Amino acid sequence: MKILVLNQDEIKELLTMEECMAAMEKALLALNAGDVLLPLRQVMWLPGKQSALAVMPAFSNESKSMGVKVLSVFPGNLGTEYDSHQGAILLFETDNGKLLSVLDATEITARRTAAVSGVATRVLSRPDACDLTIIGSGVQAHQHLEAMMAARRIKRVRVWSRTAANAERFCNRESARYGIPVEPIADAKEAVIGADIICTVTSSRTPVLSADWIWSGAHINAIGTYGPGAREIDTATVVRSRLFVDRRESAMNEAGDFIIPRNEGVITENHILGELGEVLAGKTPGRTSPQEITLFKSLGLAIEDLATAQHLYDKALLKGMGTWVELGGSRHGS
Repeated sequence: MKILVLNQDEIKELLTMEECMAAMEKALLALNAGDVLLPLRQVMWLPGKQSALAVMPAFSNESKSMGVKVLSVFPGNLGTEYDSHQGAILLFETDNGKLLSVLDATEITARRTAAVSGVATRVLSRPDACDLTIIGSGVQAHQHLEAMMAARRIKRVRVWSRTAANAERFCNRESARYGIPVEPIADAKEAVIGADIICTVTSSRTPVLSADWIWSGAHINAIGTYGPGAREIDTATVVRSRLFVDRRESAMNEAGDFIIPRNEGVITENHILGELGEVLAGKTPGRTSPQEITLFKSLGLAIEDLATAQHLYDKALLKGMGTWVELGGSRHGS
């Protein structure tokens, strides 16, 4: 049996942000239509509860595919030669259960996470939103800047990071790339005030965003951390916002940004107004006025990984990219 292996560089070459956003819309609509199987991720926390190994399976009836992502999450890798998220996605077909492809999960995870935020920004932010703040300066900051540029006509970007030197390097690189002001800001509050779109892309387990800083009409993408005891957004911001998620079940079990305020008794499960797929399908209204604050809490779903892997596999076949590897011999071989 031969399988197609796609490495990180090949995935970067094959997968544009616009293509990934389109694939994420399709996957979220399929989830809303009940056309997928999506168990909660299984997470094994290492001693100290700072690093983990996660297993994320999914099945899509629409694409007749299934797959699983196995991913290590090591936030302490920031600033080293290693990414914080590393692993592989196994893509199978569903007629005979044949393994089709093994794909690098690091690039797919980074790309599809930002692409989902891009979809959320298109349907939840004000159409005239153009002032972006990014809290964090790592891989997801880079990916989210590209996604926000695809979603809205961004004219100004401010960046705050706990490590000022990282923020400065990020801003110098991205200013040259996009030809717009990308400014490192020393104070988090100063970076946020007046922003139309705010993306929190940190590994922090305590809030990095305060409700006092957020102006009316802003949209927030909170994606940087997950787990019942970790959050980037303070309680007052969650209470003040119209909250949307990628999936209710995941948010209620894994999103500390939601779970902690709920456990404090200041919100209930009804504070989640809808899943992103419901908004895309027209079943749930998204933004209803220019003044309200919208918040998208992303956990990341295996169906998003599966949809991205399927898109990459199909495109790689068309372009003749990747490496074919013989895996095992004949069932009847000696």
